[in-house]
Amino acid sequence: METAKLSSKYQILIPKSIREALHLKAGQKLTFVVKGNYIQLLPEKSLEEMRGFLKGANPSNTRDRKDRI
Repeated sequence: METAKLSSKYQILIPKSIREALHLKAGQKLTFVVKGNYIQLLPEKSLEEMRGFLKGANPSNTRDRKDRI
């Protein structure tokens, strides 16, 4: 597990091992998702990178309009 320190300018340096494992590049956008007391950082992906990510998905268990509030 890697740790990082929040600077006085509220900046965080992502550890090199994580940048390399996720193939992050300088200038790449990240999305912050807050869940309770946790923060998730999700790298934004281009449409080209997203191509085919739903291949083989089974839509039979998705909600129908009648299930919505």
